[in-house]
Amino acid sequence: MAKHVIFGAGLIGCYLGACIQSKDQEVLFVARPSVADKLKEGILVTDYLNNEAKVKPLSCATISSSEDSVEPIECDFLWITVKCTAITGVVEQIKPLVGDSTIILCCQNGLGSEAPIKEAFNDNDVLRVMVPFNVTEIKPGHMHRGSEGHLTVESLPTHKDFEKDILDLSSSLLPISLTNDMSALLWAKLQLNLGNAVNALADKPVKDMLEDRSFRRVMASLMDELLLVVKAQKIELPKIAALPGRFIPFILRLPTPLFRVVAQKMLAIDPNVRASMWWDLSQGKLSEIDHLNGAVVRSAQSLGVKTPSNERIVDLVKEVERKEKQIGFSGEKLLCYVNGGD
Repeated sequence: MAKHVIFGAGLIGCYLGACIQSKDQEVLFVARPSVADKLKEGILVTDYLNNEAKVKPLSCATISSSEDSVEPIECDFLWITVKCTAITGVVEQIKPLVGDSTIILCCQNGLGSEAPIKEAFNDNDVLRVMVPFNVTEIKPGHMHRGSEGHLTVESLPTHKDFEKDILDLSSSLLPISLTNDMSALLWAKLQLNLGNAVNALADKPVKDMLEDRSFRRVMASLMDELLLVVKAQKIELPKIAALPGRFIPFILRLPTPLFRVVAQKMLAIDPNVRASMWWDLSQGKLSEIDHLNGAVVRSAQSLGVKTPSNERIVDLVKEVERKEKQIGFSGEKLLCYVNGGD
């Protein structure tokens, strides 16, 4: 039996760890005391297909602050499920968990967030993981996967048992697959995630945002620029949505009555769902913008590609972070701004 440690017992971490433990694996959650107390009764995991499992008892180690570290507990697999903005800060905290053969799996959004982990643990295998679905907490201890998609793990050809070890964790609650081209997959996911900043700045549910053509036109402009960056790198994006990525900007720009017909699946979401970046900005926290739209801008600069819309969105989010502006932009105002207006 392999030993798994989940570092960062948030929504994704709790769901992931509970699903892994349901496959008869040894799992330790590293969490803040308030979260550890909540997990004493176990975790109920459910999904949109009505699968469910009650997982208990759970093993937890607690850390009270970013200065704390855990007792030395070497593990086979260390899943890092904190946000991009917290990655640099966890390097010291996870050292007691990393042995010579520990495989570290980074489950962050965007591009490049695994770099500090790779630099600190260059003798270990550090792999990227793409999490395509969202998880909500319906009530304390009840984690619900609300959308489809396979958790996809970067392949490790040098480790003969790795593929079997990872795929053995797959279940109806947590479908898992492996990929030999994680970079292309993360670019494809990043295209879909470019709308996170738009949703945060709009200060409204995703469904309401998508009903507004001006917001959709902003998203389309951001995606157009990403597609130029991808083309310059000769990356072929895998299809991870109902449509290939290159068609999505065209669909977003359709008049709203036609968009409602063509994009029914895109609109078939919980009417209350908001992007995680909205929560960050509304709570006065730093967002993941540097690893999302910011990653597009940095890659474009190295390639000589212009990305004015993404640059302006990054600037606007940072102004909100500095409390120089407030969220709650109209679609028309945001569209004007990304097109060069004030």
